[in-house]
Amino acid sequence: MKEFFIVGNWKLNKTISESTQFVKNLMPLLTQGTSRCGIAAPFTALESLVKESKGTDLLIGSQNVSDQKDGAYTGEISAEMIKDVGAGFALIGHSERRQFYHESDELLGKKIKRALMGGLIPILCIGESLEQKQANEVISVLENQLDKALGALNQDEMSSICIAYEPVWAIGTGHAATPADVQKTHKIIRDFLARKWGEKVCYHLKILYGGSVKPDNIRELLSQPDIDGALIGGASLEVESFAKMVNIAREI
Repeated sequence: MKEFFIVGNWKLNKTISESTQFVKNLMPLLTQGTSRCGIAAPFTALESLVKESKGTDLLIGSQNVSDQKDGAYTGEISAEMIKDVGAGFALIGHSERRQFYHESDELLGKKIKRALMGGLIPILCIGESLEQKQANEVISVLENQLDKALGALNQDEMSSICIAYEPVWAIGTGHAATPADVQKTHKIIRDFLARKWGEKVCYHLKILYGGSVKPDNIRELLSQPDIDGALIGGASLEVESFAKMVNIAREI
């Protein structure tokens, strides 16, 4: 049985009380299984969620992390601070961070290094825009993002990260890529990683899919050989919806 990783990205949603109530309602709905599940929550809710999920298999992570350890960087949150409250992973380079806050691949590479040094699992998000897709630039865009963000990592470091492929044109639009198209792209990503870091690393590393993943399409997506999980946005905000997707992953 394949071990998937299902991650909910709450984005700019949920107060502390809403977050803890979500977990209280979620845990009784989840079935047993080897596939892992996690929630990327706002910084303010991380500590409360870690406490609420103690003793369960739910992983808590952040939606961002600083490229700095400490110093005069007003408003930044370091990997060590995130780890200190008990969180275990961090999203890095989500398309909204790239689009709205102009985060470059070079900056993301620094964030990944800092996350690893701080004891977090980095989940690097990559993906093409609609314009890039229409211009047949998908392969070059993805390989460029991977090369610039991960190029400084060695094999050991690479074995500690995850990648989430999220085509920008499919995020929050309701237009998910077809499972066959996602599989094709994930295979391109995995082949690039194999050429760069070796087959042992690339087949150990999990590649998640993000882009309008919902209960009615997640089973077919996860049935593809190179899709190792999902990064879920809007559909992770409702307890029943998220629980259903995790349970589907655990029964495949």
